[in-house]
Amino acid sequence: MLSWLQLIIAGLFEVGFATCLSKAKDAQGSSYYFWMAGFVVCLTASMLLLYKATQTLPIGTAYAVWTGIGAAGTVIVGILFFQEPAHFLRLFFLTLLIISIIGLKFVSAH
Repeated sequence: MLSWLQLIIAGLFEVGFATCLSKAKDAQGSSYYFWMAGFVVCLTASMLLLYKATQTLPIGTAYAVWTGIGAAGTVIVGILFFQEPAHFLRLFFLTLLIISIIGLKFVSAH
C-alpha cells in the first residue's frame, strides 16, 4: 500500500513540475527563478518517489499510472486555472484515462 501512496504522490508532483514549467515560460525576473526552482523541486520529488514505488510495483504499471496521474492532473489544472478548453470529447477521454489508471491499480498484483 505504501508503494501506491508513493506513486500517487509522485504523480501529483509531476503535475506540479508541469505547472511550474508552464508558468516559468511566461515569467520574467525573479518570478522566473521561483517557477524554475519549483520545477526542480517537484521534478526531483516526483522521480525519487517513482523510483521508490518501482522497487515493489511492476515498472510498466507504475510508469503508466505515474504518467496517467500527471497527464490527467495537468489537464485538470489547465481547465481549472488556465482557462483551457473543457469540451465534451476532452472530458470524455480524460475520464477514460482516469478509469484506466484505476483499472491498473485493481489488476496489479501488489
